[in-house]
Amino acid sequence: MTTSRDLHDLHPVVKEMAAHHIVACMKVGIDLLVTCTFRDREEQATLYALGRTVPGKKVTNAKAGQSMHNYGLAYDVVPMRLGKPVWGTTGADLLLWKKVGELGKEAGLEWAGEWVGFKEFPHFQFTNGHPIAFFQGGGKL
Repeated sequence: MTTSRDLHDLHPVVKEMAAHHIVACMKVGIDLLVTCTFRDREEQATLYALGRTVPGKKVTNAKAGQSMHNYGLAYDVVPMRLGKPVWGTTGADLLLWKKVGELGKEAGLEWAGEWVGFKEFPHFQFTNGHPIAFFQGGGKL
C-alpha cells in the first residue's frame, strides 16, 4: 500500500497549485502540514472500509479508484496551531479552516470543506471540471 505526503507525487499542475496554497497560508501566519498527496487504490480501499467493514469512523465516501488522490489530483492538509494539528471544526478552529479553504480556492482548487453532505475540511483537489469517470477512463489533465 502506498500513501504519500510528498507534493512531487502530485500531477505537476496540482503540485504548483498546492505550493501556492501553502505559501499563501504561510503569508497570513498559517502553517499547514500535508498529510496525504497520492494514495494507491489498495490504501483507498482500506480507508473506505473504515466504519463499514472495519471498526472506526468513516473517513471517505470514495472507493478504490473513486478518489482524486488515486490520480495525483488531490491532497490533504491540516493547519497547525502552536505545533499541534487543528482537527476541530467549530469556533476558532472553524474560522481557521475557512481561511485555509478560502486561500485554497484562491489558488484555483476545489475545497471539500464546502461539499454538501460529506464535508472533508482537509481535502483540496483540482480536476479542471472533469468528473471522476473521466480519469477512471484514462483521461488526463
